Amino acid sequence: MKKIAIFPGSFDPYTLGHHDIVMRSLNLFDEVIIGIGYNSSKKTRYFDIDAMVAKVKGVYENTPEVKVIVYNELTSTLAKKHNAQFLIRGLRNTTDFEYENTISQMNRYLNHELETVFLITSPRYAAISSTIIREVHRFGGDVTEFLPYNV
Repeated sequence: MKKIAIFPGSFDPYTLGHHDIVMRSLNLFDEVIIGIGYNSSKKTRYFDIDAMVAKVKGVYENTPEVKVIVYNELTSTLAKKHNAQFLIRGLRNTTDFEYENTISQMNRYLNHELETVFLITSPRYAAISSTIIREVHRFGGDVTEFLPYNV
Protein backbone atom coordinates (compact mmCIF):
# COMPACT_ATOMS: atom_id res chain seq x y z
CA MET A 1 0.00 0.00 0.00
CA LYS A 2 1.24 3.46 -0.90
CA LYS A 3 2.30 5.46 2.17
CA ILE A 4 0.80 8.95 1.87
CA ALA A 5 1.52 11.72 4.36
CA ILE A 6 0.12 15.21 4.71
CA PHE A 7 2.27 18.06 5.96
CA PRO A 8 -0.36 20.59 7.07
CA GLY A 9 0.21 24.19 8.07
CA SER A 10 -0.56 27.79 7.30
CA PHE A 11 2.96 28.19 5.89
CA ASP A 12 2.83 31.97 6.10
CA PRO A 13 5.52 31.82 4.79
CA TYR A 14 6.89 28.40 3.83
CA THR A 15 10.49 28.30 5.10
CA LEU A 16 13.67 26.29 4.59
CA GLY A 17 12.79 24.51 7.84
CA HIS A 18 9.53 23.32 6.26
CA HIS A 19 11.38 22.33 3.10
CA ASP A 20 13.88 20.31 5.14
CA ILE A 21 11.04 18.41 6.84
CA VAL A 22 9.46 17.58 3.46
CA MET A 23 12.71 16.38 1.93
CA ARG A 24 13.47 14.17 4.93
CA SER A 25 9.88 12.85 4.83
CA LEU A 26 10.43 11.54 1.34
CA ASN A 27 12.71 8.92 2.91
CA LEU A 28 9.72 7.63 4.88
CA PHE A 29 6.72 8.12 2.60
CA ASP A 30 5.84 7.47 -1.04
CA GLU A 31 3.95 10.74 -1.37
CA VAL A 32 3.91 13.94 0.66
CA ILE A 33 1.03 16.38 0.32
CA ILE A 34 1.77 19.88 1.57
CA GLY A 35 -1.58 21.17 2.76
CA ILE A 36 -1.62 24.95 2.98
CA GLY A 37 -4.53 25.69 5.24
CA TYR A 38 -6.41 28.60 6.63
CA ASN A 39 -5.67 28.85 10.35
CA SER A 40 -8.87 29.94 12.10
CA SER A 41 -6.86 31.45 14.97
CA LYS A 42 -5.11 33.81 12.53
CA LYS A 43 -7.50 36.41 11.12
CA THR A 44 -5.48 37.25 8.02
CA ARG A 45 -2.46 36.01 6.16
CA TYR A 46 0.63 38.11 5.63
CA PHE A 47 1.57 36.41 2.35
CA ASP A 48 -1.23 35.84 -0.17
CA ILE A 49 -2.21 32.16 -0.13
CA ASP A 50 -2.34 31.81 -3.93
CA ALA A 51 1.11 33.36 -4.26
CA MET A 52 2.44 31.03 -1.55
CA VAL A 53 0.96 27.99 -3.31
CA ALA A 54 2.65 29.04 -6.55
CA LYS A 55 5.99 29.54 -4.79
CA VAL A 56 5.85 26.19 -3.01
CA LYS A 57 4.74 24.34 -6.15
CA GLY A 58 7.74 25.87 -7.91
CA VAL A 59 10.08 24.47 -5.27
CA TYR A 60 8.83 20.93 -6.01
CA GLU A 61 8.21 21.16 -9.75
CA ASN A 62 10.79 18.40 -10.32
CA THR A 63 9.68 16.28 -7.35
CA PRO A 64 6.51 14.45 -8.41
CA GLU A 65 6.20 12.74 -5.00
CA VAL A 66 5.31 16.13 -3.50
CA LYS A 67 1.95 17.75 -4.11
CA VAL A 68 0.76 21.15 -2.90
CA ILE A 69 -2.89 21.84 -2.12
CA VAL A 70 -4.98 24.45 -0.30
CA TYR A 71 -7.54 23.32 2.23
CA ASN A 72 -10.13 24.83 4.55
CA GLU A 73 -11.42 21.91 6.61
CA LEU A 74 -10.33 19.66 9.43
CA THR A 75 -6.94 18.10 8.75
CA SER A 76 -8.34 14.68 9.72
CA THR A 77 -11.03 15.05 7.04
CA LEU A 78 -8.45 16.14 4.48
CA ALA A 79 -6.40 13.03 5.25
CA LYS A 80 -9.41 10.78 4.62
CA LYS A 81 -10.09 12.47 1.27
CA HIS A 82 -6.53 11.85 0.11
CA ASN A 83 -6.17 8.36 1.63
CA ALA A 84 -3.33 9.67 3.78
CA GLN A 85 -2.44 7.52 6.76
CA PHE A 86 0.10 9.94 8.24
CA LEU A 87 0.52 13.55 9.26
CA ILE A 88 3.98 15.07 9.38
CA ARG A 89 4.86 17.69 11.96
CA GLY A 90 8.18 19.36 12.61
CA LEU A 91 9.27 20.05 16.17
CA ARG A 92 11.75 22.79 17.03
CA ASN A 93 11.45 22.61 20.81
CA THR A 94 9.39 21.34 23.74
CA THR A 95 6.83 24.12 23.30
CA ASP A 96 6.14 22.84 19.78
CA PHE A 97 5.79 19.32 21.18
CA GLU A 98 3.16 20.32 23.76
CA TYR A 99 1.09 22.12 21.13
CA GLU A 100 1.49 19.45 18.43
CA ASN A 101 0.82 16.57 20.82
CA THR A 102 -2.60 18.01 21.68
CA ILE A 103 -3.49 18.43 18.02
CA SER A 104 -2.20 14.93 17.26
CA GLN A 105 -4.48 13.41 19.91
CA MET A 106 -7.53 15.18 18.48
CA ASN A 107 -6.68 14.17 14.90
CA ARG A 108 -6.36 10.56 16.06
CA TYR A 109 -9.75 10.79 17.80
CA LEU A 110 -11.36 12.16 14.63
CA ASN A 111 -9.62 9.71 12.30
CA HIS A 112 -8.54 6.49 14.06
CA GLU A 113 -6.32 5.44 11.15
CA LEU A 114 -4.25 8.62 11.17
CA GLU A 115 -0.78 8.58 12.73
CA THR A 116 1.20 11.74 13.38
CA VAL A 117 4.92 11.49 12.77
CA PHE A 118 7.07 14.08 14.51
CA LEU A 119 10.40 15.01 12.95
CA ILE A 120 12.89 17.02 14.95
CA THR A 121 13.97 20.13 13.09
CA SER A 122 17.51 20.07 11.77
CA PRO A 123 19.69 22.23 14.05
CA ARG A 124 20.50 24.79 11.35
CA TYR A 125 16.78 25.55 10.93
CA ALA A 126 15.67 25.40 14.57
CA ALA A 127 15.66 29.18 15.01
CA ILE A 128 13.53 29.81 11.90
CA SER A 129 9.83 30.44 12.40
CA SER A 130 7.26 31.86 10.02
CA THR A 131 6.37 34.46 12.64
CA ILE A 132 9.92 35.78 12.81
CA ILE A 133 10.28 35.72 9.01
CA ARG A 134 7.06 37.74 8.62
CA GLU A 135 8.27 40.31 11.13
CA VAL A 136 11.67 40.72 9.48
CA HIS A 137 10.04 40.99 6.03
CA ARG A 138 7.41 43.45 7.27
CA PHE A 139 10.15 45.86 8.33
CA GLY A 140 12.18 45.50 5.15
CA GLY A 141 14.74 42.94 6.30
CA ASP A 142 16.25 40.41 3.91
CA VAL A 143 14.69 36.96 4.43
CA THR A 144 16.01 35.23 1.31
CA GLU A 145 18.45 33.14 3.37
CA PHE A 146 15.52 31.48 5.15
CA LEU A 147 13.22 30.67 2.20
CA PRO A 148 13.53 28.11 -0.62
CA TYR A 149 12.22 30.67 -3.17
CA ASN A 150 12.42 34.42 -3.79
CA VAL A 151 9.90 36.90 -2.40
